[in-house]
Amino acid sequence: MTKKFDQFAGVAFLLIGLLFLIESQKISDSAYGSSVGPKIFPMWLGIILMGLSIRLLYETFKYKKEGSEKEQLQYKKFFIIFGSALLYAFFLEKIGYIVSTFAFLLVAFQTVERGKIINSVLIAAVFSFGVYYLFAGLLGGSLPGFPLF
Repeated sequence: MTKKFDQFAGVAFLLIGLLFLIESQKISDSAYGSSVGPKIFPMWLGIILMGLSIRLLYETFKYKKEGSEKEQLQYKKFFIIFGSALLYAFFLEKIGYIVSTFAFLLVAFQTVERGKIINSVLIAAVFSFGVYYLFAGLLGGSLPGFPLF
């Protein structure tokens, strides 16, 4: 990646993390008897995203000075992942957390690095089921599981 792109991404994801944090505070406490509450997951997701964004911005200051070479931004990859993130948010309630997260991660992994489809499928599946089990099973939270159609 390039320094300019990393700086732009760092600021963009910092703002998205801040938005997650602010908007999670508007979610009411659980009425279903959950011990965790529905605002915990998006709140911590925002905090982690902000932390990683700050780390990325810090790392961009340590980049070596590049010569007069023109940096080539990868707009196509950015828009593919951005579009899939929008679709992920749209379909989350309709097809459930596990299926939508698996599909989003698979598209993102294959966009970043073509090939290695088996690794991408395995990592996306383990992450999707693992986070669902951790949050819904162990912590007692609620996430939309599988589609009901």
